Amino acid sequence: MQAIESKVVVGRNVFVAPGSYVGGDVALGDDCTVMYHVVIRGDVSPIRIGNRVNIQDGSILHTHAGVPLIIGDDVSIGHMVIVHCKSVGAGTLIGNGAIVLDDSEIGSQCIIAAGAVVTPKTVIPDHKVVMGVPATVVRDVTEADVEYMGLVVRSYMKLGQLHAAGRYPGFQPDRQGSVSPSSR
Repeated sequence: MQAIESKVVVGRNVFVAPGSYVGGDVALGDDCTVMYHVVIRGDVSPIRIGNRVNIQDGSILHTHAGVPLIIGDDVSIGHMVIVHCKSVGAGTLIGNGAIVLDDSEIGSQCIIAAGAVVTPKTVIPDHKVVMGVPATVVRDVTEADVEYMGLVVRSYMKLGQLHAAGRYPGFQPDRQGSVSPSSR
């Protein structure tokens, strides 16, 4: 396996939460939000993340050697998601706990339901909702779905800004590990 140079490029107005890891050949677009305990490992292939992408707590983005991972603009990646594929199209939402495996390609404005497992080499066409294990197409995306996906993107842009501004500092116990009455 050939080593990849570490060269992280970060766009404007990006929030990367403390405790997250972003390393290797990774580029994050403008207005992205990378929440707590996210891992984005571009150590064996490049990872390119578009503008206004939110990657929520505990998610992992990686791919295998020789297969770059490309994520389009306005993508929401839920909590505890594994994205280990070729591409995720613009405007897509990947639900909590979903797993998207090797060489898969997710179209634009798709919904990958919470807990779904997209098996290797699966191609999901644009504007589809997929559910299950293994994930299968269950219906087309509706206008209400598109509105909701836009709301999630806008909400996480705002949350990223608030976290970056220090609005939600993490709790810190005193030096003895105790909780003071005023912090309960």
